[in-house]
Amino acid sequence: MKPLVAFYQSSIGKKWIVALTGLVLVLFVIGHMLGNLQIFLGQETLNVYAEKLQSLGDLLWIIRGFLLVVILVHIFTTVRLAIQSAAARPQKYAVKKNIAASTAAKTMLLSGLVLLAFIIFHILHFTAQTIDPAWKTWHDAAGRHDVYNMMIAGFQSPLVSGFYILAVFLLCLHMSHGIQSFLQTLGGRTRGFAPAISKASVVIAWLTFLGYASIPTAVLLGFLTLKGH
Repeated sequence: MKPLVAFYQSSIGKKWIVALTGLVLVLFVIGHMLGNLQIFLGQETLNVYAEKLQSLGDLLWIIRGFLLVVILVHIFTTVRLAIQSAAARPQKYAVKKNIAASTAAKTMLLSGLVLLAFIIFHILHFTAQTIDPAWKTWHDAAGRHDVYNMMIAGFQSPLVSGFYILAVFLLCLHMSHGIQSFLQTLGGRTRGFAPAISKASVVIAWLTFLGYASIPTAVLLGFLTLKGH
């Protein structure tokens, strides 16, 4: 146990934890996006996909709990690492970088708070369905929970769609930097591959943003409409 505690307390240990939890979150974000994009394949396709997820039962809640723990560990360790790095930084260096560091810190704090608010709202909106409890009674012709119509109804609000797109934009900014960071920590970002990895991380982040943003945009523009409601 002591070696693990010592590893966590070191800056290298924290970087590895941030990298590994970041990798898990990036994979989840991409996988979640691919699942959501099935809305463009029609009501039946998306509802069948959602039904398969719900059929996991307790396992689905275990996965959700695991992801919640990963998010909390990622945030907590990132903050601890930033504090540790700042404390170890020479005074002269800290003075020279004071303005830039303050700006970066304020930006990260703001985007972090927005993302936290979004995660809470998103869970209440589509997962718990407490904002509009009537959605719990929505079913398609086959008796499946009508996730297709639920998503479209949710995104018909310009405020909800705007908040969603803003949060996804901030998330993808984090992803762009995060992919480079965890690859560097895990040893995959060598000098020769650094330029390619930097470009690839930006491409992955923006493709993810476009994937998520395409759904509320399609709803607001009338390309995706309610079926049978």
